[in-house]
Amino acid sequence: MSKVKGRDTAPEMIVRSIVHRMGCRFSLHRKELPGTPDIVLRRLRKIILVHGCFWHAHKGCKGSDVPKTNTKFWLDKFERNRIRDLKARKELKKLGWQVLVVWECETKKIPRLTSKLKKFLH
Repeated sequence: MSKVKGRDTAPEMIVRSIVHRMGCRFSLHRKELPGTPDIVLRRLRKIILVHGCFWHAHKGCKGSDVPKTNTKFWLDKFERNRIRDLKARKELKKLGWQVLVVWECETKKIPRLTSKLKKFLH
């Protein structure tokens, strides 16, 4: 697991590229904010979180299958991740930020993702 990237992942780069092409400027991985959000648009007070389907246990997604070995460990890990993510989103909203979660599987359909991002950012 130590070799798994936590930032600058392919899905994150896709989302960044689309947001940048829309003319929005942003900062990345702001440690002073709860959950160290992936993309922070300060002027708009908006945050985009890019979640990997496996690591964040995206319900109903093919990419979120639980491994067959050490199943209890993985189920516990996914539940801890889910609770951590929920807590971070709640804290961000309490601080006045609007939050959008983009799932890894959504980055495979660029036109639909672009539309979702435009709706959120404008």
